[in-house]
Amino acid sequence: MGELTSGVNFLAVIVGAVVAFVVGWAWYSPKVFGEKWAAGSGVKMDAASNMPVAAMAAQGIGLLLMSWFVGVTAASNMLASVILATVAFAVLAYSGNTFSGKTAYARNVDAGYWIVALVIMILAQGLL
Repeated sequence: MGELTSGVNFLAVIVGAVVAFVVGWAWYSPKVFGEKWAAGSGVKMDAASNMPVAAMAAQGIGLLLMSWFVGVTAASNMLASVILATVAFAVLAYSGNTFSGKTAYARNVDAGYWIVALVIMILAQGLL
């Protein structure tokens, strides 16, 4: 377990995850990409009071784990590994979204968000 915690900047892990979550909230909002993304994803955008709590919680946990992965690779001077893994994940998600019938626009919005989230997490590691 030491390789998952040794030298990891947990402040940067938490800040990276929180900032990526907030950016995601804005990214998928109706004012940015949300409406066209929702139409291309077959998702109905409801009022803020009807947000999917389970999906939001899973997103938060996933971002925290991803940010921790960035922290582990940063502590090991292996950031290229997390970049490769995130790009691979984004391509696989793009493929899965193609199979599920999402439009190219929706697939690009999703893949773009993962790359932006990664950049935020790397910046958090470098700045904090």
